[in-house]
This record gives sequence, structure tokens and C-alpha cells, in this order.
Amino acid sequence: MDHRPSIELLESTHAFPGTYRIKAIGRAEGDFLGRVIAAAERCLAAASDLDHSVRETRGGRHVAVTLEVTVSSADQIRAIYAEINQLEGLTLLL
Repeated sequence: MDHRPSIELLESTHAFPGTYRIKAIGRAEGDFLGRVIAAAERCLAAASDLDHSVRETRGGRHVAVTLEVTVSSADQIRAIYAEINQLEGLTLLL
């Protein structure tokens, strides 16, 4: 089942080109942060189109990675979601 936001929803709620926020939560192992960033960068025109922040849970077992991506279309957002969704250790993708 495809859990990505639909093109229609994205286009009705966001202006393109523009900035979009994605949050990925996963196990803090196997360089989860680096893999999330790499997955997003594969869909972007330039690495400078990505800014991120990270928070670790109190016990350190999980991390929350917040991405601020500059995108040109709803299709590009959906591509980023598809790339991140394939990552091992992913718990939640918002």
C-alpha cells in the first residue's frame, strides 16, 4: 500500500517550487541519519536543497530526522518518500 501523500493533496496545500518538511524516525544504528540524508539527496538537484536536524530519544535507541527540502514539484516529494520508505530501521515516516 502506498502511504505517500497524493499529488493532488500536495499541490492543493503547497506552492511549488518551495520548501517541504519530512520527518523520519528510526533505530539509531547503522548510520540511520546518513542513510536518510543520502536517500533524500538522490532525489534533489543539489545537496544544498536539503537542511536537516536530528534528535535522539532519551534512551538513545531511536533518532528523529527532520528534513527541510527545497523541491520543484509534488512528484519530487513523493520520490523522496519512496526512497526513505525503503530504509532498514525506519519506524515512522511523516
